[in-house]
Order: sequence, then structure tokens, then C-alpha cells
Amino acid sequence: MINDEYFLAALRLASGNDPIPTQVSAAARDAWRLRIPQAVTAAHEAATIRSVRADDSSHLVRFVAAGLTFDLEVTEGDGLIDVAGHISPYPGEGALVDVRSPHLTLTRRIAHTGHFVATGLPPGWLSVVCHRPGHAPIQTTWVRIRP
Repeated sequence: MINDEYFLAALRLASGNDPIPTQVSAAARDAWRLRIPQAVTAAHEAATIRSVRADDSSHLVRFVAAGLTFDLEVTEGDGLIDVAGHISPYPGEGALVDVRSPHLTLTRRIAHTGHFVATGLPPGWLSVVCHRPGHAPIQTTWVRIRP
């Protein structure tokens, strides 16, 4: 770019006539859709732990928020990831869990033991949301699962 082009770009910005690129607006809308209003966020606790089993590629990830602990065992295979989760203590009758990626959400019932399973998610970013009747939802922070 030459100096005249910088000057013209500065004039466009200063005049407010330089439109926001469409991909920036689209990315902002996509990020906005992923939020869950009034949700409590569970923080990632400690480092991700590799499986104790040497023959697989699973990770154990723990998140903690006031009153709930999420233990997620994430397994990678065939280009997809599977999540075996445990929420303790049991969040109650009628509780549901959403296992989310930026492009897919799988909703599962939580067993009386606090366990749930979701399979066939694309690798990448992952978050889990626990919906309890009469309470604000609790969501984990987003964690990136890499093959």
C-alpha cells in the first residue's frame, strides 16, 4: 500500500463510512448465539489429565462451579470425539445436559448416578451445560479437544 492508500483508508475510517467486513459481523453473531443468558460458568480445574490407559487417547477434564462438579472423559477416535460425563452431586430429577460444539448441540438426560454420554462430536471446541429445573443453568468454559 502506498501513502495515498493509507491516507484514503484513514479518511474512510474517520468519516465512519468504512463498513465492517461481513465475515467479522458473521463471527460476532455466531459467538453471540453460543452464550447462555444467566448461566453460571464452571471454571476449569487443574490441568487436563491424559488417560491412565496407555492404549487410548482419552482426557479427563474437571470443571467446578458453586455446588456442581463436572468430570468429563473425552475420547478421540475416527475423527470424532465421545464424551462420558459425570456431574456430582446428582443435579436432580428432570435435569438435562447439553454437550455443545460451535456447530452442534447434543442434549442428554442425566442418570440418577449423574452420568451421561454423548458421541460423535466434531473435534475442536467443547462446552457442557447442565439445566436444572428451578435453577440457573451451569456451563463449563470452552475447552479445545485436539486429536
